[in-house]
Amino acid sequence: MNTACQWSDFEKIDVWIFDLDNTLYPSHCDLFAQMDIKMGKFVANYLQIEYTEAKAVQKKYFNKYGTTLNGLMKCHGIDPKEYLHYVHDIDINHIQPDTKLDTALSKIDGRKIIFTNASKAHSDNVSRQLGIDHHFEDVFDIYRSDFIPKPEMSVYKKMLTDLDIDPARAVFFEDMAKNLLPAHKLGMKTVWVPNEAHWSHEQSDGDHIHHIADDLSDWLYMLVGSKPVA
Repeated sequence: MNTACQWSDFEKIDVWIFDLDNTLYPSHCDLFAQMDIKMGKFVANYLQIEYTEAKAVQKKYFNKYGTTLNGLMKCHGIDPKEYLHYVHDIDINHIQPDTKLDTALSKIDGRKIIFTNASKAHSDNVSRQLGIDHHFEDVFDIYRSDFIPKPEMSVYKKMLTDLDIDPARAVFFEDMAKNLLPAHKLGMKTVWVPNEAHWSHEQSDGDHIHHIADDLSDWLYMLVGSKPVA
């Protein structure tokens, strides 16, 4: 794994793929804390159980099925649209525009994609709040993956096929190390954006992580700074 960033490592990349939550914005923005509470409340209301029990169910489904939503669909047949609308109805007003990330993205040629287990509506809201939404030509969200979450290999293959992406010319940025495994197997370059959460570090050992970006904005800004002047 390499924490340094040199443009020469990315010269052949023409598609830049980014996870959304805790990747395009730092984990200290703590949007997940809001969503986590709402997930627990949704499970409690839907299953008519106490909140503490609902939180245990939520975590079990997250660990077993990749997302709480996937577990609720498989075990209880819920309407995913209702769940996603409720969980993503959160306050994002405290997130400040990221001018450094905006500048870095503007200096990167090629296609830019958001690949997320969340909804496009949530992705659009957050990227707009960050002031970077205009950089992305497409969002491959949980609806387009037929509600199958990363890290299922079939989702990555569908994303590459639907968006006509050559994995050998693509790089994927993601905060959950295990979600980089399929990308690596398909031939993509990978960049891990770690945070303090335990699930960020699951399966972080191995050669499937090519680079580490402790702070995406700083890392990309330094990367474009190493780009040769034409």
